Amino acid sequence: MTVLPDEGFPLAAEFPDSTREQWQRLVEGVLRKAGTSDASGSAAEGALTTPLQDGLATRPLYTAEDAAGAPGYPGFPPFVRGGRAEGTAVSGWDVRQRHAHPDPRRANEAVLADLENGVTSLWLTAGAHGLPVSGIATALEGVYLDLAPVVLDAGPDTEAAAGELLRLHDEHGVQRTATGNLGADPLGTLARTGTDADPSEGLAVAADLAARCLRDRPGLRALTVDALPHHDAGGSAAQELGASLATGVAYLRALTDRGLGVDQACAQLEFRYAATADQFLTIAKFRAARRLWARVAEVSGATTAGAAQRQHAVTSSVMMTRRDPWVNMLRTTIACLGAGVGGADAVTVLPFDAALGLPDAFARRIARNTSSILLEESHLARVIDPAGGSWYVERLTDELAHAAWAWFQEIERAGGQAAALRSGLIAERLADTWRQRGEDLATRREPITGVSEFPSLGEQPVPREPAPAAPGGGLPTVRRDEAYEALRARSDAHLAATGTRPRVFLAALGPAAAHTGRATFAANLFQAGGIEPVHDPVAVDADTAAEAFARSGARVACLCSSDKLYADQAEAVATALKEAGAARVFLAGRPDAAQRDTYRRAGVDEFVFAGGDAVTVLTSVLDRMGVA
Repeated sequence: MTVLPDEGFPLAAEFPDSTREQWQRLVEGVLRKAGTSDASGSAAEGALTTPLQDGLATRPLYTAEDAAGAPGYPGFPPFVRGGRAEGTAVSGWDVRQRHAHPDPRRANEAVLADLENGVTSLWLTAGAHGLPVSGIATALEGVYLDLAPVVLDAGPDTEAAAGELLRLHDEHGVQRTATGNLGADPLGTLARTGTDADPSEGLAVAADLAARCLRDRPGLRALTVDALPHHDAGGSAAQELGASLATGVAYLRALTDRGLGVDQACAQLEFRYAATADQFLTIAKFRAARRLWARVAEVSGATTAGAAQRQHAVTSSVMMTRRDPWVNMLRTTIACLGAGVGGADAVTVLPFDAALGLPDAFARRIARNTSSILLEESHLARVIDPAGGSWYVERLTDELAHAAWAWFQEIERAGGQAAALRSGLIAERLADTWRQRGEDLATRREPITGVSEFPSLGEQPVPREPAPAAPGGGLPTVRRDEAYEALRARSDAHLAATGTRPRVFLAALGPAAAHTGRATFAANLFQAGGIEPVHDPVAVDADTAAEAFARSGARVACLCSSDKLYADQAEAVATALKEAGAARVFLAGRPDAAQRDTYRRAGVDEFVFAGGDAVTVLTSVLDRMGVA
């Protein structure tokens, strides 16, 4: 029979306390044994540290010594643990689905299907880049506007779209009970379009809408602080948060200048942030955002009741891939989990095919069911701030908040959000961040499953209707897969023109145990660029390599084996491949300088290895093959 310890008798009582230094010594031994590092002490711990953007880092071990300051309680400043005392434990987060179909009738079919199957609010992209303003009434036919909140996103057409929604509220007699957001966001429009128009006109429209909401529509908000343009342009988490603070402050100034009280102005704002597949960073982002806004509200004179930030999370479009789009379901599930655990009030899961065009019914169903499963089956919302108290999450929240505050202060010193956008400061800084991230994507330090890692050249296209063109002229819109997508597009064009893809011959040396690891690495690498690997026969030597290469139909070859077999056979096989007409011979591995010189003299042109620039290598291969 198992006897549990009495209360007050901890399970670890019989074990001696360990120190960080003891753990570091164990790490030293593991690193030495693995041959990866001779570091000792804190340097050994540093060898396991993962750098993040914004100068942050994830350490391998966190203890109570790393804990940040007290995060407070849910519903109380600084609102790190939630904007409401009950969190989302009562009814879960608001499941908000986005609709942008330009055909009002088809949009209506999708809207009703969503509301009948788990969606609790609607996000309508209206105007020139989505549902026509004149079609809003048709799209909302059959919708109980006093039960289903409607959030607008109409950019330059905000005034017209808001007027149409308000007219529908009046027509249905739900002025006092309708909820949602009219979506006025003049600085967000400036970020997306780059227009030279003075945003003061848009701010005046937003203030007028806010006054109308306060006067006779208590459940309706007028303004959205949309940080997605900064995320979509390649910005980091801190840059997204800092820009949202600068935008929120600009809106507070505009509203209070027109006679609203600080609490009234705060109540008119909803903040929109991206949720990514980086689970812990997403959790920390939403927690940090509430802390940061609480500080802004405090110094602006808001009461405790007015300082809580209303948050709308949207799964990242930057992380969505066009190749192997089914993997996007996994990405959006993790992002939704992170947003929910982080305390977002509303969560939009983009359908897995959103990067391909207009989502179909199946994709929308999977998107809304993602939240349903996390809420109803995983019971994710039943615990308020489940990540609270984690030394890692608390430290990451604190560090991210400080990095975001520094960026916010820099924007304010530059004259505020509008001035920073017009001067190019924000665009330049976001471009620098994306350029650095692009290096990680190119070297596959940041892998993209199904694209840069484990691609499938035989996958069938997923056809979708084209989506309305997104607004342009302002901050760019980027995607993680863009460099690899360009390579795959070249391969597709070659396939369409010739009937075959560009090929690479994998010259595997020795038994499978010796070459499988590097042959698999090389196959994945070349497939990421749309280059089909030919691994037939299973192994070659100097006598058989030339004939096998000729049969393969390839123009380039890659040697794959162990360092020992390279020393015995690589020179002879490389020479045979060159004599057989190989335009380029690669070797999978990273030999030392002397070995590299030897192999080059034998005909090896380039070495491919983990951490190398895959995009540059693949681009050069396609160029040499004449693949346009």
